[in-house]
Formats: sequence, C-alpha cells, structure tokens
Amino acid sequence: MLTNRMGLIALGILSATQAMANEQAASNGFVEDSSLNVLLRNAYISRDYKDQNQDKAEWGQAAIGTFSSGFTQGTIGVGVDAFALYGLRLDGGKGRSGAGGIDFFKQGDSGSAANDLSKAGAAVKFRASNTVLTYGEQMPALPVLNHDNSRLLPESYTGTLITSSEIEGLELNAGRFTAESRKSAEGRDSGGLKSINVLGGSYQFSEQFSAALYASDVEDVLKKQYVNLNYVFPLAAERSLTLDFNGYRTKLDKSYAEQKDADGQDNKIWSLAAIYTMGAHSFTLAHQRSTGDSGLGYAYGGYQNHRNSPGDGGNTIYLANSYWSDFNAEDERSWQLGYGLDFSTFGIPGLSYNVAYVHGSNITTSTSTGGSEREIFNQFKYVVQSGVAKDLSIKLRSSFLRVSQKSSEYNIGGNEVRVFVDYPISVF
Repeated sequence: MLTNRMGLIALGILSATQAMANEQAASNGFVEDSSLNVLLRNAYISRDYKDQNQDKAEWGQAAIGTFSSGFTQGTIGVGVDAFALYGLRLDGGKGRSGAGGIDFFKQGDSGSAANDLSKAGAAVKFRASNTVLTYGEQMPALPVLNHDNSRLLPESYTGTLITSSEIEGLELNAGRFTAESRKSAEGRDSGGLKSINVLGGSYQFSEQFSAALYASDVEDVLKKQYVNLNYVFPLAAERSLTLDFNGYRTKLDKSYAEQKDADGQDNKIWSLAAIYTMGAHSFTLAHQRSTGDSGLGYAYGGYQNHRNSPGDGGNTIYLANSYWSDFNAEDERSWQLGYGLDFSTFGIPGLSYNVAYVHGSNITTSTSTGGSEREIFNQFKYVVQSGVAKDLSIKLRSSFLRVSQKSSEYNIGGNEVRVFVDYPISVF
C-alpha cells in the first residue's frame, strides 16, 4: 500500500515539473571527472557512567580514503567508487573499551580491543541520463538506512542502490542491501545483516518547502516508514523561522518481538522543531513523542550479530531530540530548548557553539512507569578557513545525562566528552 502511494505521489510530481539537463550527456570521462580524497581523523570519546561507577573510553587515529571515478561517455556511463579505511588504537584497551555507544574497536574473546583494523570496498556504477545504479560496498545516507560516520570509522553496506534525479528538485531512491560492515570490525559482513529493502524519495516543492517519504523492510526484524516536512518562513532581514517535522512508524516482526520480549510490535515516534534564526543566533524549541506497545521504543541501528539489533544504520534517527540519549523510550515525551551562535559575525569565521537542554518524561519499562531523563549538550566547532590546514575541523562536545531510577532499565546516565579532529585532503 505504501509503495502504491509513493508511486502515485511520484507520478503527480513528474506531471507537474520540468526535467533536468542530462548529466550523462555532459560527462567528461572516467578519468577526467574522477576524484581522490583522504580524511585524517583523530577521535576520542569518554563516558563516565555514574550509575554503574565505571569509565569507558576509546581513542584512535584513522585514515579514510575515498575514490570516485567519472563516468565513461555514451548513453550508458560506467564508473567505479572505492574506499579504504585504517584505524589505529591509541587508547581503550581491556577494561575501558566495549561500550556499545563508542565501539571504535571490537573486543576479542580476551576482552581486549583490537590494536588496529583495516578494510576496503568498491562498487561499480552505471548512469543513464540522471539515474545512477550502484552495486557493491556503499555508505548509504537515507532516513531509513544511514551509515554511522560519527565514530572513528564509518559503517558500510553491500548491495544495490538506484538514485534517480530526472526531475528538478526530486530525488527517488530504491535499493536492496544484504551485508553490513561493522564500523569497529574487519570483514564485509561483520554486522550480520540478512537483508534490507529501501524505497522512497524527497522533493523540493519551493525554496521554502520540502518533503520526504521513505520505507524499509529489514528481513525478519522490522518494517519502517518515515516522513519529513520542512518549511522555512522568511522574516525580516537575516531572520527566519523553520518548522521541521520528522516521524517514524515501526512494526516489529512477530518472531523478533518475541525474541526481544517486547510486549507488542508497534511504535510511532515523531518530533517537531521550531528554529528561529536571527543573524548569528538561533533558538530551538522542539517536542518529541514516542507511542506504541513494542516495549523497545524506537528501534534502530546496531548489528544483528551484536546485541541482536535491527542493523539499519547508526544514524537512522532523523529526530530533533537525539544527542547522547535519543529520548526514544516507550511512551517517552521530551522537550528541547536549544541555542546556537555563529562567531563569524564577531570576526571569528569558522567558529560555532551549540547548547541544548532536553528533558524526557513518562518513560515506560517492563518494571515501571513514569520514568524520566534529562541531558545538557554543549559543542564547540572550529573549521580552519585558509592556509595549509584549510578545512581542518576541531569539534569539542560534552553531554551530562541523568536518568531516574525508574528508567534505569532503558538508559544509563553519566558524563560524556568527545574530541574529534578531522583533516580532509583533496588529492585530485
């Protein structure tokens, strides 16, 4: 039914819009349009779990190389994408590694993390007009399948993805992936994914209004739908108000729900954020709400062979109140107050600061109701604007998360610090 609705929406858009120029006809060639980039990343995450009197921390140095060829000339263009990843452990050995939310390096049977890890992947791609079919190892970035690149190394998936942009403002995606590479382990299928099918698209109706609709089916685990509506109200000079709605509907497969001891199979979670921008300042007010009977709240990410998680990507949570905690427990309601500052107005281009306070309540677990949690999030980020180190970014982030005793089955409170230094290098 959802597939039929998406098809009708797409047909309506196709009949009302103009086709884009043929990108394949403008191809310069396999070599001429190719690029090679290397990202050097130094990453550190530390978590002090107050309720369990333990510390977890990992620190590593990574090199992430990505190659993207152009397309051969002709009606059907052919190209190749490839990547190579290497991570070196600098800290986080036995006793300090192993936190599911950090996961830089997978622990071995001895309980110690690996000293380093490396992996590589490639995909072949075909383009006709403005439609591209890619097969092989990829890093998809869709609301229902989004690889996690917020740790030392990124996840990747093996499969087929079709991306079509034949109509101006419209992007359609359809794909099937049958393997997941865990970000902290070597091997093409270290995540244990059986298969996931994805379908959907996004459309820019005007300069102010955009929308997206996606669906996914993770074999033997869950089915998920996603919707986004975003509208920007231009106000006075350098002022605007943005309303951003995101929502997921998830239905667990019966066998998976029984395996996870979930009371039911359904979850709905949505967030509505209002962002008022005034020059260098931005103010955010957001509400997020989870309903349903699954007992798991909103389920996403992780690995099917590790904690028996869905395996649909560590960033598959396009919701407003997602920081250290995702505020996605069963029945949870959360509010956010946020503030952002762009220092370029004050003569420091590239420097920004964000702070947010989120409070969640009404949490239900198998043993209690009415639980709560709260988080204070802070982040400074600086991007070098010129010189030899141009585009090098430094991100300093901290979170203070406190979870009530009634919610201890759902989450663990503590203090978190993240330090990321990313240096992108364009080889050609």
